[in-house]
Amino acid sequence: MADLREWATIYLKGIAMGSADAVPGVSGGTIALIVGIYERLIAAVTAIDPARVRRVLAGVRPGSRDDARAAFREVDGAFLLMLGAGIGTAVVTVLSGVNYLLSTRPVATHGFFFGLIAASAAVLLGDVDLSTLRRKTAAIAGFALAFLASGVAATALGSPLPVVFVAGGLAVSAMVLPGISGSLLLIVLGQYEYMSGVVARFVDAAGALALGNRADALVETLPPVATFLLGGVVGLFTIAHAVRHALSRARAATLAFLVSLVVGALRAPLVEVSARLAESGESWRAAAPRFALAALVGAGLVAALNRYSATIEY
Repeated sequence: MADLREWATIYLKGIAMGSADAVPGVSGGTIALIVGIYERLIAAVTAIDPARVRRVLAGVRPGSRDDARAAFREVDGAFLLMLGAGIGTAVVTVLSGVNYLLSTRPVATHGFFFGLIAASAAVLLGDVDLSTLRRKTAAIAGFALAFLASGVAATALGSPLPVVFVAGGLAVSAMVLPGISGSLLLIVLGQYEYMSGVVARFVDAAGALALGNRADALVETLPPVATFLLGGVVGLFTIAHAVRHALSRARAATLAFLVSLVVGALRAPLVEVSARLAESGESWRAAAPRFALAALVGAGLVAALNRYSATIEY
């Protein structure tokens, strides 16, 4: 019974992490800190290497099963699987809801995102030290990259599978960094609205297939979903390691770059709302009150999370 409660708790913590990372501006890594599993998560992820993966996969042979179990325990595999199940459940559920809101309440939804991102940037800026030229250069580079990419990536890049793969790698690897949101990076790459729509259609198609309907929609949405997940797996064990290495070697400059990336991404919700207003013929003046109100709600959520997460440690 104790083990069942422990795994159920880890699953629920995964749901909390996944819910956070499914909305721009809130970091799953911050939630991991709040619920007390961040160090265990980092230890498990960084314990995974090709040798241990081969040992686990070798467990299909009867004579190698004991060693495979040992390798699985060395990477805290049961913890990662249960946490991953919770994260996946939340991401699918939240993105399906977000897709509906983006279709029906685009101004308020992007306003909420703006508030999340702005408040996250404000919280993180307190940890940024720009006392050297190197750090200032990193900050300028991060801001410029996000500002220039925000709002134009969707048009320039589209959503071919290679772009979806890279987006998955960047978004999922950000999950292990407190304060940096994976969904925020999807917005910068112009893939957030696309992926939320794909996930929503995938879930609907899976439900329809279970009821005996045709699998056409499932076949259509499976390639981008699988590609995104594959990119996420690769990113988690490559990009995440690289960023954490950069943080250990040049923490202040890397932090300046990452936080400035968040600041630069504030342009993205504004560009998205402007495009929606141009389509509908509504003016910014008319839309501004509900955008601002939603932004205040988003900022308040981040402020509440920050109150419980105390200081962010990298």
